[in-house]
Amino acid sequence: MITTRLRKLNATKILLIAFLPIGSMVGCGFFPCGCLGPEAAPTVIFTNPADAASGVALNQKIAATFSESMNGPSLGAAYTVTGPGATPVDGTITYDVPSNVVTFTPAILLAINTTYTAMLTTAAENLAGAGLESDFIWTFTTGLTADTTRPTVILTNPADGEADVAINREITATFSEAMDPSTINAAGFTLTDSGGAPIAGTVTYAAVGNTAIFTPTSFLPVNTTFMATISSTMQDLAGNGLMSDFMWSFTTGATADTTAPTVISTSPSNMATGVPINKRINATFSEAIDTLTISTGSYIVTGPGTTSVNGTVSYNATTHIATFVPMTTLAPNTTFTARITTAVRDLADNALASTYMWSFTTSETLAEEPVDLGLLSTFAVVAGAGLTNSNSAGQTTINGDVGLSPTGTCLGDGSPCSATNPLINGTLYANDPGGVAAAAKVDLTRVYDDAAGRPPGTTVNDLSGMVLPPGVYTSGSTMSIAVGGTLTLDAQGDANAVWIFQIGSSLTANNDSQVLLINGAKAVNVYWAVFASSTLGTNVSFKGNIFAGESNSLETGSTVEGRMLCRTGQVTLLFNTITLPAP
Repeated sequence: MITTRLRKLNATKILLIAFLPIGSMVGCGFFPCGCLGPEAAPTVIFTNPADAASGVALNQKIAATFSESMNGPSLGAAYTVTGPGATPVDGTITYDVPSNVVTFTPAILLAINTTYTAMLTTAAENLAGAGLESDFIWTFTTGLTADTTRPTVILTNPADGEADVAINREITATFSEAMDPSTINAAGFTLTDSGGAPIAGTVTYAAVGNTAIFTPTSFLPVNTTFMATISSTMQDLAGNGLMSDFMWSFTTGATADTTAPTVISTSPSNMATGVPINKRINATFSEAIDTLTISTGSYIVTGPGTTSVNGTVSYNATTHIATFVPMTTLAPNTTFTARITTAVRDLADNALASTYMWSFTTSETLAEEPVDLGLLSTFAVVAGAGLTNSNSAGQTTINGDVGLSPTGTCLGDGSPCSATNPLINGTLYANDPGGVAAAAKVDLTRVYDDAAGRPPGTTVNDLSGMVLPPGVYTSGSTMSIAVGGTLTLDAQGDANAVWIFQIGSSLTANNDSQVLLINGAKAVNVYWAVFASSTLGTNVSFKGNIFAGESNSLETGSTVEGRMLCRTGQVTLLFNTITLPAP
């Protein structure tokens, strides 16, 4: 059987449009984002940076993803970036046809700690000549530094070594951050069989999930082992390439996947009341979804009544959660309806069996907001008295920037930091003349005060064995996880759930303990405000951002998805890995 997969091939869309009269496109069901006739306006479904983002890298390209193929030349006059204030930013505009992504590349580095405004006007047109219904405007604020952290592949589907893979499956790779779609192509994403023969297919990039997708031209051979390769030529939006080629293998079974995906939970739940007006709307699927089919055309929120809610969408490939983010707070005491259409498909091209709908009613309150990391967004480690780092047990790796001020040493014996003590996949600012490290440490005080100053929540001390929903948790003294203990943070299907731990003294995660994230919980939204110091024992798997007044210490083999930030003391490392959390 040969599959055309028209939804995948933007080039195919263009060819079809050339042969279809406009009138015949009314009600055209094969375009997942709606018809391309002039009566159907395109929409912006995703931006990077996101609206109101802070700590944006100075060398960041500004990208926007459309719901459908656009007329590239129309975007030149329609896309502007200004800042500070109304000052225009010089730059170049490019449009990547396969991904429907337009990118603004500033001519020079953006200014530090500055708010910028990006705008796409109604002059931006689709291939049928229809423009945006209204100007689309979003803002963001820069941090202190350029982005020098290399992207990584954090998830593949199928997984490495997976067996009995359906023969009609797409192959996907999800990155740790947003990528430059112009670098995602067939030369950089290849699939070969066990004999090294290349498999024909198309490669696309889905910005809403940071995912590259390889779609085989036809079904894969049965009972065959394949090798997939992601090239280091792929780059993020700051121009950083992967450290090296990424490779994984899988083996097909004998059958195709014909099972339709389903929505298994939502947040808010159906008929929920008292929903915060700043709530983001989440839907969890039963399996991995083709990210290219998640858009504001397939994920729709209305209210009151049939009034459309303007927003953007995103998708987390790890948790299978799609999120609708309203551009403004929702109206209070109002009923809204969310709808996911049959345009949403899984990686085997199976559509939802029917449109999924649910409703909820807002309150007048706001949900707990994430802590604004501001200038600290790119930093994995900040310390006031340098690092004490030993490689005796193995190499420590820090995936993110490091800021050390006023002490800029990395070995505890007064030696200056080097590229391998520890290995830093980012930029080291060690008491730098530009004052970046000092500014980051000053901002750490603001961030700590924000987290520690939230209204106190549930009192906890021993976290071992606890399963905690989102919220604020407070101890006037210490918090700890026992040896071999597990703290589970349950987002209950809310991909934007926030946890804040306010600790009056110190935090201790004892040997072999772990922080486990389930049901959509993300490390980026877990905050530990520690008045004194934190200590992670041996082989601890920790999640979240630690803001400590004094010091942070990691024993042998412990890993952190988050940040280790302290104001006055050292960060002590011993064969560890610290990685900035995925957004």
